[in-house]
Amino acid sequence: MQKRAGVLIAAGALVAGAVTAAPSAAEPSAPKPGTPLQWAACATRQYPKLECATLRVPLDHAAPRGEQITLALSRVRHTARTSQGPLLVNPGGPGGSGRTLAGFVASSLPASVAAQYDVIGLDPRGVGASRPALDCRPGHFAPVRPDSVPRDQREERAGLARAASFARACGEKHGRLLPFMDTVSAARDVDAVRAALGAPRISYLGYSYGTYLGAVYAKLYPQRVRRAVLDSVVHPGGVWYDANLAQDHAFDARHKAFLAWVARHDAVYGLGTDPARVEARWYAMRSALRAEPAGGTVGPAELEDTYLPGAYHNGHWPVLASAFAAYAVDGDTRPLVDAYESIARPDAASDNGYSVYTAVECRDARWPTSWGVWHRDHWAAHAKAPFSTWNNAWYNAPCAFWPVPPLTPLDVANEAVPPVLLFQADQDAATPYEGAVATHGLLRDSRLVVERGGGNHGVTLRGNACADRILARYLATGEVPRGDGGVGVDVWCPTRPDPEPAATARKAPAPAPVHGVRWALPRGN
Repeated sequence: MQKRAGVLIAAGALVAGAVTAAPSAAEPSAPKPGTPLQWAACATRQYPKLECATLRVPLDHAAPRGEQITLALSRVRHTARTSQGPLLVNPGGPGGSGRTLAGFVASSLPASVAAQYDVIGLDPRGVGASRPALDCRPGHFAPVRPDSVPRDQREERAGLARAASFARACGEKHGRLLPFMDTVSAARDVDAVRAALGAPRISYLGYSYGTYLGAVYAKLYPQRVRRAVLDSVVHPGGVWYDANLAQDHAFDARHKAFLAWVARHDAVYGLGTDPARVEARWYAMRSALRAEPAGGTVGPAELEDTYLPGAYHNGHWPVLASAFAAYAVDGDTRPLVDAYESIARPDAASDNGYSVYTAVECRDARWPTSWGVWHRDHWAAHAKAPFSTWNNAWYNAPCAFWPVPPLTPLDVANEAVPPVLLFQADQDAATPYEGAVATHGLLRDSRLVVERGGGNHGVTLRGNACADRILARYLATGEVPRGDGGVGVDVWCPTRPDPEPAATARKAPAPAPVHGVRWALPRGN
């Protein structure tokens, strides 16, 4: 789940009709395209082979002749003499734009493998260039926000009112769309894309929330899946309230891993060699920023926003450590503000992504409607995992007030889909390891590849040669590994080493985007 991330990027509210567990003859099928997709060049400097097109699909797939919406697509065409068909890619979220991900995947796979596929990117319904695009409350995350950790009942009530106002704004602005912003509708959109491409089956590569979308698609249309790769796997039994509570503990552990790395590099950062002491100084910085936000921009909530990316990807650690040291050792706020501006500051795309995130997760499944449940659960989690528990609580709190009743999550257990390939880092915070193990058990003949000791969110196409070899072989031939990794695991891959501090650590540039997407709100799955 991708919370505040570009790759990416977790919850419903009242009782509603259930989503059936498997398609029947009465269920809607993807509309047949009236005319072929009209592709036009939309090249970027980074991805010069990109083409773009749009596709009209029903807002309500149960009413195919009703209101239509527009999906924005991208493509990198196959160049091999024989094509293996479409490879549809999704970066996660929900709320992540997938159009540039097609360029990233096509350029990151071995050329001989990428050449065999039409790599297809998609802005899911409501996202990015798809229309209509959601934007419930522009500027909701503009700095400086209230401290995410309430000091008393008055501050907690204020946070509650803020979350309720976001939910209310979403209902007032996008009320006709919200009943159809859910993962099952997005999966039916994927099948509409398949039909428009004229392909009897598709292959699929999804990260984070994209793993849940892929599992739902495979449940609805197992006969239309050729190959499927799920990387950094959402726990389908935790959708979505429980998944977020699990994240709180995992993010705290990953933040502690960052602080221990800072302590190991005391010669560079000068923050001490004891991880507990370094952690105490980080929380002292947080407290000081409540009284005086850095540059009038970075208060405690923005500090958490800035350091959450480090829990997703350790490539951010040198920049974050430099900003921490500059503030705590030198009293210099500029690097901290620069880190916030380059890594976490929200923009229009962030507003859109967060709106879709809440719309999908609040609709997908039931969330507690009694704030007493949230209060009890999050204070208990905060006592053990203070890094981002309350930040995460407020991120999801609109689901307690959502104006559209929730659906019942699909049971994604599947004995009909071809062998699915799963990748997971065992220290991943956004989608904890247990989710991959659970999904592995639900998908017959699936294979699980685990990055041992890995903490980054997203295993493949990030430089892990072991994982990338298995991915490339599977996409090229359909071959799945048959290792002896032990109970529940087919193959263990070694993780890459943690980064080294940059030579000019306190002025180091931000790391490259993950999977071709700039880190920004929404975070999520």
